[in-house]
Amino acid sequence: MNLRNIAIIAHVDHGKTTLVDQLFRQSGTFRENQRIEERAMDSNDLEKERGITILAKPTSIEWEGTRINIVDTPGHADFGGEVERILSMVDGVILLVDSSEGAMPQTKFVTGKALALGLRPIVVVNKVDRPDQRIQEVLDEVFDLFVSLDASDEQLDFPVLYASGRNGYASEDPDRREGTLTPLFQKIVDHVPPPALDVDAPFTFLVTLLDRDNFLGRVLTGRVNSGTVKVNQPIHALDMEGKVIETGRASKIMTFQGLERVPTDEARAGDIISLAGLTVATVSNTIADTSVTEAIQAQPIDPPTLSMRFAVNDSPMAGREGSKVTSRMIRDRLFREAESNVAIKVTESSDRDSYEVAGRGELQLGVLIETMRREGFELGISRPRVLFREDENGKRTEPYETVIIDVDEEHSGSVVEKMNLRKAEMTDMRPSGGGKTRITFSAPSRGMIGYHGEFLSDTRGTGIMNRLFEKYGPHKGVIEGRKNGVLISNGAGEAQAYALGPLEDRGILFVGHGEALYEGMIIGENAKTEDLEVNPMKAKQLTNFRASGGKDDAVRLTPPKKMTLEQAIAYIDDDEMVEVTPKTIRLRKRFLDPNERKRMKRSAEAA
Repeated sequence: MNLRNIAIIAHVDHGKTTLVDQLFRQSGTFRENQRIEERAMDSNDLEKERGITILAKPTSIEWEGTRINIVDTPGHADFGGEVERILSMVDGVILLVDSSEGAMPQTKFVTGKALALGLRPIVVVNKVDRPDQRIQEVLDEVFDLFVSLDASDEQLDFPVLYASGRNGYASEDPDRREGTLTPLFQKIVDHVPPPALDVDAPFTFLVTLLDRDNFLGRVLTGRVNSGTVKVNQPIHALDMEGKVIETGRASKIMTFQGLERVPTDEARAGDIISLAGLTVATVSNTIADTSVTEAIQAQPIDPPTLSMRFAVNDSPMAGREGSKVTSRMIRDRLFREAESNVAIKVTESSDRDSYEVAGRGELQLGVLIETMRREGFELGISRPRVLFREDENGKRTEPYETVIIDVDEEHSGSVVEKMNLRKAEMTDMRPSGGGKTRITFSAPSRGMIGYHGEFLSDTRGTGIMNRLFEKYGPHKGVIEGRKNGVLISNGAGEAQAYALGPLEDRGILFVGHGEALYEGMIIGENAKTEDLEVNPMKAKQLTNFRASGGKDDAVRLTPPKKMTLEQAIAYIDDDEMVEVTPKTIRLRKRFLDPNERKRMKRSAEAA
């Protein structure tokens, strides 16, 4: 059978997963009466809730005698490690761009990787039925992007289709608003070359994705690089240097068919398969026939730029809600994650009760924490910090990001002012249509931690911010953090409305009546710059004297501000932590005892 391997790459919300849905439907992968969910490729609970793709996933469809293996990739830069790995499995890419938003930062990041590998792109301008579409300018932006990424003449001669993934049509005519995706299927078959691999050579296979199955154990996914593999064939795993890690048999071989993995007896060069039977082999290892001694070179992965401390939960309420609370359980789970996700690095701290987890950004680490929380873990999480380096002259450098902000014109002044305070440099500013302005900054990653919530408030929720790692550049010196102090509980007990009422004048509360508190827990934000210890548990004294003037009226409290996990992580300061349990997210001081806090503050000032 004819074979094509292709990846779909695009920025967040440009419609990749919706387009794959329509490709499924129109290729006959599903029966007419089969009930399928919207965005069927987003199989993970978190993906469904957030409406974003987190994990790269292969699928397969058949169209007129050609088998097309498609890899759906994440659109967020934090999950870029997923994309970098899978590009080695494909022979072409579909670059999807929104007809209004155009080429965005994530588009640039992945497209650069794809062009460097020599892959020829098909450009699909999606959502052409948007009232604010600007198709011609978007195409010019894409061409300029390719030129800036050193695309070859062959890559610059890219075919263009105009589509609406949601309505299921694609055409070479930009004004057409109906039809099917047949032009896209035809373009994939005509433009993407079949895998040019040697079927007669010994079997080799590079692992790009790792999965676990309760029945099969480790499931390794990748593309067969050469030769053929049969069930129960003896195989071994090689590391990057060509050393044998383990030997075993291919106990199960599975190919992809729609959303299912289907067992097969044999796979040939070019096929994207999942293979079971090995217990140690992991991502970027080469699985091969026992006669092979040379490993396939894996793509180098960009290094992590941000780290957080994952610690055992040592608060007075530890162990009440979670089932996995020991450092050994946390350690095993983190190392298992680092094995399958090459963009994450885990190191054990000297006290053995905490682990330094480095990743691409707050969202990536936030998704890992949320996943662990749902599995029953309790954790203490520190404020994110960027990973510094030294250049060849011994000077300190830090990661910078390209930040692209689309904002209503009336809010652009406050955004520029706030970004300047965070040591960002504006590199471009232009109108982007519809009364919006697009501003581009080069900003140190350190300054961007915790800004997103403030940005949404400043722009009344209408601003859109996209960030992408740019480079390591000179250290920018001190960047101001959070301006306000916090309100700290001075004891343990239940929050009382009688005490919380007067505290509302002091700032914004994070807790409501009846919530359990402990000493050192953060219950709100102070209106002033210093931290303030308060008693939120004081109840009304009951006496047999009647209060005069209606003072016995019930206290009316403003609903407390409840933070999501990402907001809490971005909000805390260096001496604070987020306590994460399966049911609750609490903010607390790192040292709960006020005397110990004062001692640590004095020693920090002396240093």
